[in-house]
Amino acid sequence: MSGSLTFKVHRQKPELVSPANPTPRELKLLSDIDDQEGLRFHIPTIFFYRHNPKAYSDPVAVIRRALAETLVYYYPFAGRLREGPNRKLVVDCTGEGVLFIEADADVTVLEFEEKDALKPPFRCFEELLFGVEGSSEVLNSPLMLMQVTRLKCGGFIFAVRINHVMSDAFGLSLFLKTMCDFVRGYHAPTVPPVWERHRLSATVPSRVSHAHREYDDMPVTDTEHGSKGDNLVDRSFFFGHREMSAIRRLLPPNLVNRSTDMETLTSFLWCYRTVAIQPDPNKEMRLIFIVNARSKLKTPPLSPGYYGNAFAFPVAITTAGELTKKPLDFALRLAKEAKSSVTEEYMRSLANLMVTKGRPSFSSDGAYLVSDVRIFSDIDFGIWGKPVYGGIGTAKVTDFPGSSFYVSAEKRNGERGIIVPVCLPEKAMQRFVKELESVFSGQFAFNGGTKSPTKLILSSL
Repeated sequence: MSGSLTFKVHRQKPELVSPANPTPRELKLLSDIDDQEGLRFHIPTIFFYRHNPKAYSDPVAVIRRALAETLVYYYPFAGRLREGPNRKLVVDCTGEGVLFIEADADVTVLEFEEKDALKPPFRCFEELLFGVEGSSEVLNSPLMLMQVTRLKCGGFIFAVRINHVMSDAFGLSLFLKTMCDFVRGYHAPTVPPVWERHRLSATVPSRVSHAHREYDDMPVTDTEHGSKGDNLVDRSFFFGHREMSAIRRLLPPNLVNRSTDMETLTSFLWCYRTVAIQPDPNKEMRLIFIVNARSKLKTPPLSPGYYGNAFAFPVAITTAGELTKKPLDFALRLAKEAKSSVTEEYMRSLANLMVTKGRPSFSSDGAYLVSDVRIFSDIDFGIWGKPVYGGIGTAKVTDFPGSSFYVSAEKRNGERGIIVPVCLPEKAMQRFVKELESVFSGQFAFNGGTKSPTKLILSSL
């Protein structure tokens, strides 16, 4: 079931898909960026593909075969994680394989679209990526779970879950694009994978040169998780050209011209989410802005095929009072400053911090974490093309509701934009929607901006 959309899924028994050819049996160390407490969980993604009348092959068989071929090159994924001294994670390259599920569903892509259900959070997600018992353990379990579900229209749904310590979104996209290469009939990856996890490991001696406030040791309060009886609610919000234009009108023109869409949208959501939560004005609020650091590493550069975690959690910090009372450009400048703090030296310092502080998790108290996973919209399976939807399947990860993942989206009228799933306590969500409706109905204008008659387009699934 997804919203008012109801359907049945028939699954075959899970199987292990191992590499198509023999692979090395060895131990491989993860980097100290990979090996942090905050990444020791499995993260799911989901992709919807339309039927192509010219495609006569069974997508399940084609993808299963491509997976086996891909695992020859990405053979660590076919192994299992072990924990060594000082909680150091290593991959035991056993070649056992990854979990794969074949399924069929009596539903079409068009029905998802007509019910406005082709966006996160997918209420039916557990049917489209079945959580095999014991498969979500961090140690001694398969590092990947994949399910391919045929649809009655001839399209299919492709869902995959990976142990996050193995790869980030960019790394997973490399894996999936290699699968796409084999689906197209190539005999090798167009971008050869590279391990090289030593590039992001701690130095000896381990010198921490940055403050890394994102890992402050702080007690967690229930400010954002709602009081007893106030249930968490998930909603997806669409931000297209009109919505982004309305947000930009809240900012000085010179700052708009120097800011990306993600920076602008993130600072806006941080502000209005805080207004909706209604924390104590003196409470410290945090924005965790996930930054892909690959372009920052230049001595020497990381290989294009590096598929490990290569990102940082830089944090912007202010009080709730300042965040909600000051103009939006205050939040935007903080976000830009946090983002720009990630340098090559920052990443070296971060790897060293993991070793010296016992691999901590980032501080989640008062935090809003944002990640851009729009890269998943480019997973092109040859004859089936690019996905109608490709991205995160839920509005939050693990037990941390204060996170949003930006997903590329195209409405049925062809308008492209960004979908942002948000999770808030029910009353806070009501306030959040009202605040956004006020902005998009033109009731607010900053810095000489003009009113906008546009309305916020949102979906509650």
